[in-house]
Amino acid sequence: MAKDPIIFAMANPDPEILPSDAKEAGARVIGTGRSDFPNQVNNVLAFPGIFRGALDVRATGINEEMKIAAAKAIAELIDESDLDEDYVIPAPFDPRVAPAVAKAVAKAAMDTGVNRITVDPEEVAEKTRQLTLIDED
Repeated sequence: MAKDPIIFAMANPDPEILPSDAKEAGARVIGTGRSDFPNQVNNVLAFPGIFRGALDVRATGINEEMKIAAAKAIAELIDESDLDEDYVIPAPFDPRVAPAVAKAVAKAAMDTGVNRITVDPEEVAEKTRQLTLIDED
C-alpha cells in the first residue's frame, strides 16, 4: 500500500474491508457507506438538497453542472482547519448540508438555463433550512 492511503469501502451492509481492518493495514483515511463509522459517504448527503434546489427553480432536468455544484457545496462545508482522518465529509444529518446543496443546485440550474423560474439562491437555502428544522419541544 502507498504511504497514507485513502480507502473507500462502500459496499453495504458489509463493506469490502471493515474500517478497523483497513486502519490496521495502514490506511490513513477510510470512507464507508455505513452510518456506524466515521466518514459515511452516502447519497443522503446530496439528494435532499439536489431535489429541493431543482424543484425550487422548476428545473427541466438535473445536469452535470448541478451535480458538481452539489459536490462542491458539500466539500466547502468542511473547513480545512477541521479536517481530520475521521472527518473529511459532513455527517449525513449535518443541518448545513441540505441548504448549502439546494442553494448551489438552484444557482447551477439557473446558470445553465434548465430553470423555468428565476429565484434568489439565498431564499432557496433559507426555505430548505426551514423545511429541515427539527422542533425539539
